Amino acid sequence: MKVVVPFLFSALVVVAGCAQSPESQLAPRSQTVRLCNGNSCTDQDRRISTFQGAPVDAEAERRFNALVQVAERNPNAAYDLGLRLLRGDGVERNSYQAIEWLRKAGDNGHVQAQLALGRLYLMGFEEMGSDPAEAEAWLTRAAAKGNKEAAELIPQAQAAKKDEQALYRVREAYRKSWIGWYSGYPYYYVWGNSGWYLR
Repeated sequence: MKVVVPFLFSALVVVAGCAQSPESQLAPRSQTVRLCNGNSCTDQDRRISTFQGAPVDAEAERRFNALVQVAERNPNAAYDLGLRLLRGDGVERNSYQAIEWLRKAGDNGHVQAQLALGRLYLMGFEEMGSDPAEAEAWLTRAAAKGNKEAAELIPQAQAAKKDEQALYRVREAYRKSWIGWYSGYPYYYVWGNSGWYLR
């Protein structure tokens, strides 16, 4: 038997998480998410229900569903569920669902979830890659509540964000110079009445 978290449930999680905090305090979201299963990872649309469920054991499934119900109302349980999904403790490892539950807990003020998200986005997870801007947003929220580890990590996130911005500027400069290069040079051959000829 497989555990399936329906799309409606995923949508309710997102709506419930957003309803708890003003939009200005929520960390930004991308339209895609990197999902990893074993050694393979893919980018998928965030709206797709992704939990494939490993526990074949009916008792494990019952416990998981009971924890989901508690996690919908309680940030501590949402944090626990996120950790269990990251670790594969009693459930199949699922990085997408883990991050969703950690975000729900973090959006509801759970400092450890905010720190965990800050670390995940700063260092990257599996093949998710890092996102220094989102890391800084989560770490700043945790540091504002007195978390010293988050405060110590913020400079790393800011430096990584500057490096990312510097790399973007270099790519943008090359892109612009590339356009100038290929649009500014003349052709050797041109088309005329008798075909192609060398100028």
